[in-house]
Formats: sequence, structure tokens, C-alpha cells
Amino acid sequence: MRYSDDKEAVITLTAGPVNAYADVLRGLGRTVLYDYDPAFQLFYERVIDKAQKAMRLSNRPVILQGEPVLGLEAAAASLITPEDTVLNLASGVYGKGFGYWANRYTPNLLEIEVPYNESIDPQAVADMLKKHPEITIVCVCHHDTPSGTINPINEIGAIVADHGAYLIVDAVSSFGGMETHPDDCRASIYVTGPNKCLGAPPSLTLLGVSEAAWAKMKANKAAPRASMLSILDWENAWSRQEPFPFTPSVAEINGLDVALDLYLAEGPENVWARHALTAKATRAGLRAIGISPWAASDAIASPTTTSVRTPDGIDEEKLRHAARERYGVVFSAGRGETLGKLTRIGHMGPTAQPIYAVAGLTAYAGALCALGHKVEVGKAVDAAMAVIDGAE
Repeated sequence: MRYSDDKEAVITLTAGPVNAYADVLRGLGRTVLYDYDPAFQLFYERVIDKAQKAMRLSNRPVILQGEPVLGLEAAAASLITPEDTVLNLASGVYGKGFGYWANRYTPNLLEIEVPYNESIDPQAVADMLKKHPEITIVCVCHHDTPSGTINPINEIGAIVADHGAYLIVDAVSSFGGMETHPDDCRASIYVTGPNKCLGAPPSLTLLGVSEAAWAKMKANKAAPRASMLSILDWENAWSRQEPFPFTPSVAEINGLDVALDLYLAEGPENVWARHALTAKATRAGLRAIGISPWAASDAIASPTTTSVRTPDGIDEEKLRHAARERYGVVFSAGRGETLGKLTRIGHMGPTAQPIYAVAGLTAYAGALCALGHKVEVGKAVDAAMAVIDGAE
């Protein structure tokens, strides 16, 4: 049996977009209300309240009407001025990429860059801040998805706060899948979305904005206003008494409402635990057949994505194609510098269930065998099952 390119995959194990929860998909089918209908305005306020609870924020979050790349670019455009000196922390393709946005708004850009299978050392941040006291903004990607690695943002955030600088955090593919919240890392702007670990479609951005960041953006005459990139325009949109800057994505707000309900009802700690167990089982299976995870150590390997080093002699694109064609399982490629060097197996939202580790390993190992790199598929499955069965 073969799964042709024009047919839907059986299982999507990517680093996003992920297959949405069935309840979320049903939520998208709710009535699309007029945005000035009092019923919708009250509903929107309640969704904001749920997001605040989920994000454990001390103030209300902002919803931007576009997938999280909108929030990341908006954060750079709104917070950074030509007078700022920005320290960008690059441990992967996405962290590096934020530096390009930052450089649009200030010529004063410094960077700490490490190999893309490693993470940022908080001490290196402290040393750079001491060497360059003029630094006013620090930017960091929590989970750099093209590498499947995570950075210690709570430790970094404490150092940045002590320096008196602002912190922009990309938590797009980490929030909801592990313990991370804006206030915990003392973020000035914390960017995430519902399209990864919350199991909703790619359509919205969730922002945590500190009171200090609001003040800085308001003082920035160049900060976008009357624009899709504007954060300021949405400051008070949470209130049923305030108008929306433009028509919100009503259907996607319906889906977000369900995604937040699912997350809060299951219990965040339980959600994080199943993400972590799925990743642990996957990595055990890979090691059992001699395949190395990309991350330099398990301590910095993300519980929401396992990046797998491509074995010597294997064409990574052909490997992913074989997994899809033979088994109907879709994985993600690397990006930029990691393209061709690794395959990404996602554990996000609905597929952050341990049984998907077994399915993913079977497809990955089977694809290797099909390309002539013989491994014992059963060993991978047995190792994963031992981890799953051994979990309390």
C-alpha cells in the first residue's frame, strides 16, 4: 500500500501546524457572530480571561489576529527603537532570525550565538550585559524548533531583569507543552499561539505584555498604530466596552476558546507530563536502534519536538518521503542550517500521547530500512514501550 502525495496523511507528527483536537474543530463550526454583537463582545472578554488563567499572567493578555510570526514581528516593531541596544540570543534558526527583525529597528545589535544543537548559557548573558551595560533589550527563543532544543529562559530572564533590560521571548512552540509562563521568566513581551501545543489551527497570536513594556511601546512614536503589526491598538480590546481595531477572526476565537477549555480542564501539569513522556519514549526508541537525537544533551531537548540526526549516507528528504509514502506518517524537515541534517518528530497537542511515539518510531525506522539503512524496528518499539509502561 502507498499513500500518494495528493492524499491526506494518516498521522501528522510535525513541529506544527499540528492536527487540531476534534473538539477544537467542532468549535470552529460554531455560529460566526457579528463582532459588535454584545454576545460576542462578552464572549471575547471571557476568552481573554481564560487565556490569562492559562498563561498565569498578572495582567490581561493580547490576542493578535494572525499566526505567531505576526506577534514576533510586532514585538520587534513596537518595543525596539533606534536608541536601543539589542542583545539577540541565537541557539537556532529562529533565534537567529529574530535578530534580522531587531536590526530593522536599531543599528545597535549584539549577539550570542552557539552551535545549533546547544543552548544559551545564562552566565554568557550575564557576562555580555556586564561588558555592554548599554544593552536595553534581550531577545530569546525558548524552544528553537528547527533544532528541538530549549533555552533556560527563567534563569536568563532573572539576569535580564536585574540588569534593568526588557526581554522578548519566543515561546511559540513551548507554551502549553511544558512549564513556561510570561511572569515566570519576567518577560516584557512573551509571544505564543494556540497552533502548537494547544492543538488549534494556525491563525492567532497570544501575547503577554508587561506594564513596563506597555509604557515603552506607548513612548515609542514609531511603534505601529492602525496597522496589522500594532500591539498598542489591541491593549483594551479585551473589554466588552471597547471597540476592536478591526474585525477579529471570529471562528478562530471560537476554536481558541475550546482549546483553552481543554487545556485547563485536563490540567496543565497533566498536559506537560504527556508531552514529556511521549518525547522520552521516542528518544529511547531512537537510541535503541543506534540513532542519535540532535540535541547535545537530554537536558536541553524539548519535550515538544524530537530532532533526529540524519544517519550518514541517508538523504533526509527521501527519508521523510518514504515515511509518508509507505506508512502515511508526516515528519518535519529542518530549517536553514539544519535542513537535511535532521528530521523533526513533533509531540504537540493531540499527538503528545505516548502511543504516537510508537507510531512515529515505526514509520521512521521503517523508512530507514527502505532506504537501505537496516535497523531492527522492534527494538525501537520495545524500548519506547518500556518507557511508557514504566511511567507511573
